Amino acid sequence: MSIVVYGIPNCDTVKKARAWLTARGVRYDFHDFKKQGVPGQRLDAWLREVGWEQLLNRQGTTWRKLDEATKASVHDGASARAVMVAQPSVIKRPVVEWGKQVMVGFSVADWTPRVQSAT
Repeated sequence: MSIVVYGIPNCDTVKKARAWLTARGVRYDFHDFKKQGVPGQRLDAWLREVGWEQLLNRQGTTWRKLDEATKASVHDGASARAVMVAQPSVIKRPVVEWGKQVMVGFSVADWTPRVQSAT
């Protein structure tokens, strides 16, 4: 199974997730939103699979710094997508593709079964 971790390298949650995978000897590819951008087709797939509400991080600093008009404009998948493309840091991290399954965020409880089946 191919594992791809998407995120920002200096994000604490992404750091924890990557360290956790590395400590277990799990091979994965890392896609850096800052250097490589948000892959449009992948973003569309994530929105279909997990939904914009789960993918949009309304708790983060980037969201809080957005102007009120931009925040108010987000009301569906298309409007959330536009903000995510313009401001990749509003995407909850990490986004992980475990083969064809997508998960958002880092959870040892959720990740352990995936890692066990991948090794």
